[in-house]
This record gives sequence, C-alpha cells and structure tokens, in this order.
Amino acid sequence: MLVTYLEASRDLCETDSILFGAALAVCRIIGAKLPVAGRATQKSSAIPAWRKRIEDRIAKARALIGRLTSFRSGNNRPRIMRTVRMAFAGTNINLFQPDITQKLTERIDDLKQKIAAWGKRIRRFSERSRRFNQNRLFQSDQKRLYKTLERPEVCGAGPGPDQADTVAFWRGLWSEPVNHSEGPWMEVVASQSASVTPMDPVTITPEDVAEAVRRAPNWKSPGLDGLHHYWLKGNHTHTKIGYRERKKLQNTMVQNITAERSDECSETDQLQAKL
Repeated sequence: MLVTYLEASRDLCETDSILFGAALAVCRIIGAKLPVAGRATQKSSAIPAWRKRIEDRIAKARALIGRLTSFRSGNNRPRIMRTVRMAFAGTNINLFQPDITQKLTERIDDLKQKIAAWGKRIRRFSERSRRFNQNRLFQSDQKRLYKTLERPEVCGAGPGPDQADTVAFWRGLWSEPVNHSEGPWMEVVASQSASVTPMDPVTITPEDVAEAVRRAPNWKSPGLDGLHHYWLKGNHTHTKIGYRERKKLQNTMVQNITAERSDECSETDQLQAKL
C-alpha cells in the first residue's frame, strides 16, 4: 500500500507527508507512545543537580561567614563557638591565641573568594544556556525569539509612527524605478567567464540517498518535518526521494536559466529604447 501512495506522490513534500503518515500509523498499531497534541515537547527547565550543589555551598559559606564575623565581634555563645571550632577543624589554630582575629579575617576572605568563584561559574552557565536557547529558537521560531527580546518599558514608550509616512518611506525605496548604469567591468567579467566550462548536471541516484541516510542515527531528534531517519531507510523510499530531489534540481536550474534570459531580454530592450 505504501508503494502505491509513494508512486502517486507529486513532489518531495507529499512524499515526506506520506512517510510521516505511515510512521504514525505504525506507531499507533504497535502502541508506541506519541507526543500529545498541544503539549509542550521542550525539555524541562529544572535546575541541574550540580547547580543546586553549588547554591547549597554558597548558602553554607555565607552562613559560616556570618558566624565567624559574629565571633570576631565578641559573640562567645556556645552555638557560635561550636561553628567556629568546626570551621578550623584539622588545623593547629586555637580560638584563644593572640592572632585569632587575623586568622578569622583570612578565613572569611577565603570563603568570600570561593563564593565569588562559584557565582561566576553559575553566571557562565546561565549566559551560555541563554545564548544556546536563543540560537536554537532563532532556527525554529524567530517570531517568538523577538518577542522574548522585547522590553515593554522601551518598545511601548511614545506614540507609534504615522502609517502614511511609513508607507511613503518604503514606497519610495521599493516602488520607484531605478536605472542602473553598469560599468565596463561587466564586459570584462563576461569575457572572463566565457571560457568557464559549465558544471555537469547533478544526478541523485537511490544509491546516493541510501549512502546519505545509512550512517544517520535512527531515532535522533527529527527536523521540522517530524520524521525520524529510521523511516527513510527503505529501498523504495530511496528511489522516490532520489527521483524527487533530481526533479527539484532540474526545476531549479530551469527557473534560474529562465530568470537569466528574462534579465538579458530586459537589458536588450532598455538598450534598444535608449538607441
């Protein structure tokens, strides 16, 4: 049945739609789990475990700095003393030695430097994650990206531009005819390009398609069409995709040649009109 539908397909988009429908039907038959319509399929925005650990270290370090500062100010309560002893555990520092204030200051500065380093690590990760998400969103949905970049306090301030002025501005750029005077360099480029051998026509065979999808991961995240590579690895699919890609290239070449010939004709008409 699939072969019949593929043979009747008219272009590459229709072939892709048929393969997607076949893949969906197979998943429903075998009972595979499918994404629910309307439900977001993006990854969860949960905080990574390593970031939680760093934030816990920062919180504990700040609490310890507060206890050490309180002890340095003369607070000798048992709870404060117990925390200070734990902070200097494993060292030969006595809490009642003459230079204990200097030791406390050094310990507080060391904790502050650690907090600064941990915070910088989190900021680097947040900045990198923000750039990565913006780049990925730009590839998939530019409109939503621009909405996230908008600042209401700036974008919404003041009256908007007048519609008539806006129309007149862009009409003056795109609607007014412009006569371009090409210099002699065009003739030089044309003479240099006359000896260039045209490229041979590209022929995409089923073997080319099979080689392109052979090493592709079967169940890697699909593209915009939502079709995994697994469904592109059938022999008949290779034949149909190769044929559609070949027709697409041929149509593109014909369109380019037609556009070039129309440009040449228009230039010839302009020269004749000037003469």
